[in-house]
Amino acid sequence: MKRDEDMNKDLLEYENLEKQLEILLIQKHQLHLQLNEIRHALEELKKAKGDVYRSIGSIVMHTTKESAESDLKEKVEIVEVKLNAIGKQEEKLRTTVLESQKRLQERMKEYGKAGAT
Repeated sequence: MKRDEDMNKDLLEYENLEKQLEILLIQKHQLHLQLNEIRHALEELKKAKGDVYRSIGSIVMHTTKESAESDLKEKVEIVEVKLNAIGKQEEKLRTTVLESQKRLQERMKEYGKAGAT
């Protein structure tokens, strides 16, 4: 009975870790998309001639090219910091998932041996 409870506990822990990793990877993907979008905006801004406008909430305001470029570069830095942090979290979580997976596999082997006797 105790063995079944331990097995269930390990299985639940593993499933939770897998879900956490999946959520983290989705966040990482979204940040990569955001970073690509910002970099694309920077490229387009460099080509821009004339007036530059910035969307702020539901309104569009006139701004300088330099101000817009500065804001976009700042956004790039912020997203890169977030990506770095998520990368570190992902690395730790992957290690934890692998450890949990090994424990679960060992329990399954023990469970199989005990069931065979």
